[in-house]
Amino acid sequence: MRLSLAAHVIAGLTAGLLSTSAFAADGKLVIYTSQPNTDAQQTVDAFKAAHPSVAVEWVRDGTPKIIARLRAEIEAGDPRPDVLLIADIVSMEGMKTEGRLLAYPAADVSAFDPHMVDPERTYFSTKLITTGIVWNRQAPFQPKSWHDLARPEAKNLVAMPSPLASGAALIHCVTLTENLTEGWDYFRALGANGALATGGNGDVLKQVAGGDKLYGMIVDFMAIREKAKGAPIDFVFPEEGVSAVTEPVAILKSAKNPDDARAFVDFLLSPDGQALEVKQGYIPARNGVALPAGYPPRSDIKVMHFDAARALRDEVADKERFSEAMAR
Repeated sequence: MRLSLAAHVIAGLTAGLLSTSAFAADGKLVIYTSQPNTDAQQTVDAFKAAHPSVAVEWVRDGTPKIIARLRAEIEAGDPRPDVLLIADIVSMEGMKTEGRLLAYPAADVSAFDPHMVDPERTYFSTKLITTGIVWNRQAPFQPKSWHDLARPEAKNLVAMPSPLASGAALIHCVTLTENLTEGWDYFRALGANGALATGGNGDVLKQVAGGDKLYGMIVDFMAIREKAKGAPIDFVFPEEGVSAVTEPVAILKSAKNPDDARAFVDFLLSPDGQALEVKQGYIPARNGVALPAGYPPRSDIKVMHFDAARALRDEVADKERFSEAMAR
């Protein structure tokens, strides 16, 4: 589906920090997040500026480690976080399936496309981190389609993060197989064409920017930021569409401070919270907020459908299918 945008210039953050939530926000709020450290600190600082009476404690790690830590605390009978702010909806879907998330029906999601919000209102997307194609300007052609990576001219020149090592890469892989007519045959074609799947997005960026590979699958902001720094690369949103990781936020049923947790969710979904996403260089999940510099108009970015529940159910099988498809 195409994401609509009535483009306009967003207001500065300063005025937004004076906004208040429908909830009286005071007390201690515990957040478990997979945001990068700098982003996490900025997010907490902005929230605290809007709600100065709230003491915030946050713990940062990769999503698998955050979930593992939470499960260990649940097993011990003492889950600590009030809020989860993690990379992908598959992990959130797992928490929801286990009955760990607290629904928030009153959350204002009127400015969000329906697919950005869990129908039961247990988790809410806060941004879009899409995966498209990065290419080195020394490459023999400019890619426009996912199918271009299987062209003979791209043989042995394609890098991608491995779904066996990265949850975001697995979401991307499953999204393509659900939306491209070839399904898993698309990855079989890439494997036959010598595509290399290893490591994460940082490895792909290093290989393509350095010229070891000339094409790659990568998350948008990494390539766009590196291009702005002068790297000899460009980023393409393929014509068929892109996959997206949406960094959802959710409140735990075990939350000791659910009111402040709701205030935090309200802030992230508000125009002010979404302006912070833009300032950090991400595509905001909320409609009506201008994109960061270096991105095309939002109407030009087509986000492919992704079934989180199915992906959760078929995770092991999908990893096996990928390994088989890429085997040479």
